[in-house]
Amino acid sequence: MQEHYASNLKMLMTISGLVLLIACANIANLLLARGMSRKAEMSVRTALGAGRARIVRQLLTESLVLAVLSGIAGLIVAYAGTRMLLALAFPSSHSVPIQASPSPAVLAFACGLSLLTGVLFGAAPAWIAAQADPADALRSGARTTASGASLLQRGLVVLQAALSLVLLVGAGLFSQSLNRLQHTDMHVQTQNRYIVHINPQAAGYSQTQLEPLYRLMEDRFHAIPGVVKVGISSYTPMEDDNWGDGVQILGRPYKNEIASVVRVNSDYFDSVGTRVVSGRAITGKDTSTAPAVAVVNQAFVKKLFKPGENPIGQHFGQPGNVSPGDFELVGVVEDSIYQSVYWKDHMMYFLPLMRRAPSDKSPISEDIELYAPAIVLATSHPMNDMEALTRQTLSSINPNLTVVTFQTFDEQIAGNFVEERMIARLTMLFGALALLLATIGLYGVTAYTVARRTSEIGIRMALGAERGGVIAMVMRGALIQTGLGLEIGIPAALVCVRFVKTQLYEIKGVDARVLAVSIIALAVAASLAGLIPARRAASTDPAKALRTE
Repeated sequence: MQEHYASNLKMLMTISGLVLLIACANIANLLLARGMSRKAEMSVRTALGAGRARIVRQLLTESLVLAVLSGIAGLIVAYAGTRMLLALAFPSSHSVPIQASPSPAVLAFACGLSLLTGVLFGAAPAWIAAQADPADALRSGARTTASGASLLQRGLVVLQAALSLVLLVGAGLFSQSLNRLQHTDMHVQTQNRYIVHINPQAAGYSQTQLEPLYRLMEDRFHAIPGVVKVGISSYTPMEDDNWGDGVQILGRPYKNEIASVVRVNSDYFDSVGTRVVSGRAITGKDTSTAPAVAVVNQAFVKKLFKPGENPIGQHFGQPGNVSPGDFELVGVVEDSIYQSVYWKDHMMYFLPLMRRAPSDKSPISEDIELYAPAIVLATSHPMNDMEALTRQTLSSINPNLTVVTFQTFDEQIAGNFVEERMIARLTMLFGALALLLATIGLYGVTAYTVARRTSEIGIRMALGAERGGVIAMVMRGALIQTGLGLEIGIPAALVCVRFVKTQLYEIKGVDARVLAVSIIALAVAASLAGLIPARRAASTDPAKALRTE
């Protein structure tokens, strides 16, 4: 499990770190703005003899108090957030196998991180505020036409825009990957198909009783109005199961190829919607006493036979001391996807339901080999009461023959994409949160700039500046910062995709549509963030503005 989930968990931790960095940039900007507004106060304190170290300590203490309060609030949110994550990870589970309470180690890490960010991102604003010149207190009434926000504040906004673009692109790529996964052609038919899992062994059936049991189940299910096909097999497509071993064509050298084996009845291929492309399928005449036959998939033929060679009539079996001519190849079916869509060109062969595979000769394998726990029911139309009918039918055969699981074929396939769906949703959540934080940061800096330039804007309007000109001036500043963020964020996104492309399905680089949508989303958010302060600036009364100081 660690190997399987490690890459995704590390990626999510990295994304969480980027969102944290964007949040910290916002906090730093707020503290810088607060420090600038208290510059006169700090000048007076310095003039009265307060040392710079004492001022820094006071401001850092305020930052730490803010960090502690934020950490406590964050822990409260974390409990609800953890439950939300588990709901995403286990959407259909009644009992989640993981506790939703953060461990002491996680709590300590979160609290430590809150304190660390409070110190790091409160230090620079505190140091800048502590540099106040006492003479500034005597010049507090002087008007200023300063540009407002400092270079550091603008740089933090640019950083936020760049990081949010990277996260937006990542969210788009993972959503695109999930969409491709879900729309992969698996060469099966899922419409009006129902998957039933049973346990004949637990119901008390011995292997000698299985053949009449399977025939009885076929007859009983076929008797249900609307049921057209009844497939029985050892496992089904996109099910978390696999049996396989090496195979060798009779009279040919062993190519060290592994093939999965599935035992099926005569209705199976029609029930799952897999087409026979040559030869024939398994039929009702292929019993345990009939000649041993097998049907293979196209990947089997492609890897073990020459191009254009007819495989029908060839014999194969397990390599080594066992005869490789155990089965006669009588048919070829298309390559349906089993177990995972990531498993490409996988060799498979299908045996009659009561035929043992030659690779399973151990006592344990022979004891369970002929049990077929999967039933595929294909109906002529949707049947909402199919589960109840299934349970009634099995109970009429044997009350101990209970349903282990019942689901539609679509539900079984969708269950294979739980992890990918969770990753896509989380990256979209993080991307949206990053965009929101970046928008708030840009709004805060723009609003702060407008507030500091109130007198300048009043003078401009008193001298005849139009409202549209003032709005354009403020918007230009906001969009320039966003543009600089895009200049940094686009190359960064192109580089970062290299580290996650192994976790994406059939995506090798940044898709132009994903990049364009991310850029547009960021530009729209930046426009909204700049428009509100710009309209406020354009509404400035020149007479009042000139009296602000």
